Amino acid sequence: MAKPKQSPKDKATTESLTYEQALGELEALIERIEQGEIGLEQSLTEYRRGAALLKRCRDILETAEQQIDELTADERNDG
Repeated sequence: MAKPKQSPKDKATTESLTYEQALGELEALIERIEQGEIGLEQSLTEYRRGAALLKRCRDILETAEQQIDELTADERNDG
């Protein structure tokens, strides 16, 4: 199945979110979908938003992991 495309609006609004904000919104979105609180068309829109939020969370975690790797490498070189 093809990945949903992120609209420029989604990208702009997710790029400013912290990890905690993106994760919180994603959790709330999943709950709404699972509870059946929204219809099919809205579910598709929410799915796209969820994909953008998930990407934001992964990007933040990847950046943090790279920083930790750099710090750990620096400590090994200094020690």
